[in-house]
Amino acid sequence: MKPRAADAPRPAYNFLVARGWESKSIELQQDDARSSAELKPHLTAKQRETESRKAGLHLSRSPILEQLHSTDNPRYRQILEQALAELDEQISRLD
Repeated sequence: MKPRAADAPRPAYNFLVARGWESKSIELQQDDARSSAELKPHLTAKQRETESRKAGLHLSRSPILEQLHSTDNPRYRQILEQALAELDEQISRLD
């Protein structure tokens, strides 16, 4: 009688390879963080606040654009277009 596949021994997991890959990944992440930090100019507190606000406004635009592309209701479309125009105005004031 042949043993079933479930009864067959499984190969051991190679933890050394896993650790090696993990340390390589961490090393790459650290290198990326260092290089991106070197590329960013040093900003004042006011500039950081402005950039943060702009990033938040751009994030707010994304769901509005998605809803705008998927709606057929003209009244809802008008509301979304007004919201989008307001966000665009706020972004342009920050530039």
